[in-house]
Formats: sequence, C-alpha cells, structure tokens
Amino acid sequence: MSQELNDLIVGILMVGGALMSLAAAIGLIRFPDLMSRMHAASKPQVLGLLLFLMAMAVQFESWALLPVLAVCWLFMILTAPVSAHMIGRAGYRTKHLRPELLTIDELDDVVGRAQELLRQAKTGTTAAAVKEDPLVDDDPGAHPAAGSLDDDAVPAAPAETPEARPGVVSGAEAQTHQGARHPGHSPEG
Repeated sequence: MSQELNDLIVGILMVGGALMSLAAAIGLIRFPDLMSRMHAASKPQVLGLLLFLMAMAVQFESWALLPVLAVCWLFMILTAPVSAHMIGRAGYRTKHLRPELLTIDELDDVVGRAQELLRQAKTGTTAAAVKEDPLVDDDPGAHPAAGSLDDDAVPAAPAETPEARPGVVSGAEAQTHQGARHPGHSPEG
C-alpha cells in the first residue's frame, strides 16, 4: 500500500475516533440526567477507541501489534457496559434520575417492595410474616415448582421427621439459630 493511501486511511480513522470522543464529551455536558449521560459516555467512547486502535494498526503495519490492540479493545468492550450498568444502578438507587424522562420504569415495583420489606424489618415485623410473603425468596436455592419463588413449600416428604435423625435441626430451629432471614441479611455477617 502506498504511503499516501496509508496516511489517508490513518487520518480518516483518527478523525472518526476523535469525533466519537467529542460526541461523548458533548453528551456528558448536554444530556439532562445521569442515565442519558451514562449512555453518552459508554457507547461512542468504545467505537472511538476502536477507530483509534485501527488507525494504529494501519500506521504501524505490524502483525505483532494486532493481538495487543485486540486485547486493549476487548477489555474496553467488556468493562464499559459493566461500569455503565453499575453507575446506572447506583444512580437509580440514590434517586439521581429524572423519572419524567423514563419511558418505562421496570425497577419501580421491585424497589418499592424492597423498601416495604425494609420498613417491616425496622418496625419489628416478625420473620413469620415476611416468610409468608410469596414475593420474597427468603431461601435462595432450587425451586421445586416452575415460577415458584418460595422453595420452602416443598411437597411433603415421607414420614421421616428431623427428630428421627440425630443431629438434624428442623427448619424452625435453624431459623432460631441463624436469625431471621430477610433479603440482604446474611447469617454469616
């Protein structure tokens, strides 16, 4: 490939990468809320980096450089969406969003239910009242029925009882020993 064509391709790729980075910067300044800014920071930045890395590959014309550039872009494409997602979750939880800009708020019911459970825990509602709630998975694990959140309602086992087996603690005794099992509460900590 001639040097002039090489320089032209590198120039186009670098200008494209710079424009994508500029678009991300403008989006960070101009967009109205955290969710929009988060989108502007992650999407064009990944494409801009790809264009810069392609410009480097064309400029240096070395096959040995390609794996390094590919790993660099791979880490960016893996970490940018994850960090944007975590920033979005933190922003939602701390109310750094504008609800009027959301078309659909799928987390509203989940957050409302979690806040209600927190309120019940602070007011001293018994563990039994929380345990009876079908929307709470108080014991994560295998669920016997499809779509069932409560895996404590297992079909009756044969006539063998925990008292018949030495050293086995019944469910009520285990809760007494471990404390109430609310979502977010770890018996170990």
